[in-house]
Amino acid sequence: MSRWINFGLSLAITAASLWWTFRGTDWDGLAASIRYANWWALLWYFLILCVIHVARTLRWGNLMSGIEKVPFKGLNEASAIGFMMLVILPFRLGEFARPFLIAQRSSIRRSAAMTSVVLERIVDGVAIAIMLRALLFFVPSDAPMFAQVEVAGTLMFLVFFSGFVFLLLARWQHDRVIALMRWLGRPAPKLMEKFIHVVDGFVSALKQLPDRKNLALFTLWTAVYWVANGYGMSLFANAFDCSGAAAVGAACQPLHLSVFEGYVVLGVLIVGMMIPAAPGAAGTSQFAIKVALGLFVPAAVVNASGVAYANVLWVVQMAQQIAFGLFFMVRSHLSFRDLAGKLSDEGQQASSA
Repeated sequence: MSRWINFGLSLAITAASLWWTFRGTDWDGLAASIRYANWWALLWYFLILCVIHVARTLRWGNLMSGIEKVPFKGLNEASAIGFMMLVILPFRLGEFARPFLIAQRSSIRRSAAMTSVVLERIVDGVAIAIMLRALLFFVPSDAPMFAQVEVAGTLMFLVFFSGFVFLLLARWQHDRVIALMRWLGRPAPKLMEKFIHVVDGFVSALKQLPDRKNLALFTLWTAVYWVANGYGMSLFANAFDCSGAAAVGAACQPLHLSVFEGYVVLGVLIVGMMIPAAPGAAGTSQFAIKVALGLFVPAAVVNASGVAYANVLWVVQMAQQIAFGLFFMVRSHLSFRDLAGKLSDEGQQASSA
């Protein structure tokens, strides 16, 4: 029952986010910006999405190389299908997809693969939080919702950095950390023992970190991944420049984003995606992009071309991930229903733990 309560709350957050996103929308301007958008940019953005997919697939392989070097074919299938399940399934069940799929294609245990996924998230969270905090120094402090964005970026940094420090401490001073956890968990010893069991699993996996070469490659592909993401944000935004409208004299609000502004929008987007919502971060993604655009763009443009950009970008990203996932799912002769059922069982076991 708690799952459905959480799902209901997520849908409520999505509905509220979409309401705020479309509040005050200039519908004529939105329609014009879509009608006269430069759709050739979609082709270039699709190529960037392919680079993003390859980069995050390769870096995952580098991260797991201390356990086993998985061929690219198996990594690619697990990544494509796993990220599709992540954006489709409710209850965050898609988080278990990549570990489950890679365990079928290698000798890597699901727990170890799950640790690699968590480490990816922590590294990304720390990197994006630092990037956003640094970029905000160059954003006017009187911009709309600047204070809220600044606080959200700080909270994101504290969450992920504290997780990173905790894992390092547990790896370095394992016995002392466990003793401290047992002392803190005296009011609920059984619950704390379950948590300690999870921490021990992560620490064991951390002992199999990649060598220096693969760690360097992981860092390189992570940089490629985020550089491509930020550049893609600005490239796709500039597709809504109303250049086609000028030829016919139509009223349209042109949207322009520099590369710097694209990275700020990316950082705010990642913060927004941390908010629990419907699958695929529906609603919260559009909400975050609209907030970020308001830091640079006049409200009239945000409520027309900005809203169009936020929603079309979300649709394109979801379509790409689903298309890649379906392609490799069909090629691997996997059943969506069977895989979703197994992931649901994984989620229930994780919840009970």
